[in-house]
Amino acid sequence: MLAGQAQKELTVNEALARVDALLHPAILGEADVPPSIPAEGDCWLVGTSPSGAWADHAGELASFTLGIWLFLEPRDGMRVMNRSTGQTRLRRYGGWASAGTPATPSGGSTVDAEARSAIAGLIAALSDSGILPAA
Repeated sequence: MLAGQAQKELTVNEALARVDALLHPAILGEADVPPSIPAEGDCWLVGTSPSGAWADHAGELASFTLGIWLFLEPRDGMRVMNRSTGQTRLRRYGGWASAGTPATPSGGSTVDAEARSAIAGLIAALSDSGILPAA
């Protein structure tokens, strides 16, 4: 803020809205088109081919605050929780990444039930922690 600045509350309110969106980065999902009736506090990851109010904001976070969309430029290392999948997404090298689900073991000449059970447990634990998508 500047000394003698008019409408300081607008600057402060926008800063607080940005802080809130960045401290609690939980998105409802990824989309190219904004929802027709967003709720206050909704946060989305803008897809790669955005249109409408989200045009020119590909890959950014869109947070609906005080009746407008506030766009936040992500930085490498940022993590968001995708509420639609329960999975954590990581911003790195200029793009969003998330782990895929590994294939369950099958085949082979000798079936080791204990190893398969351990691998299935690891996959379940990684899914529960949000690293892998929910099974």
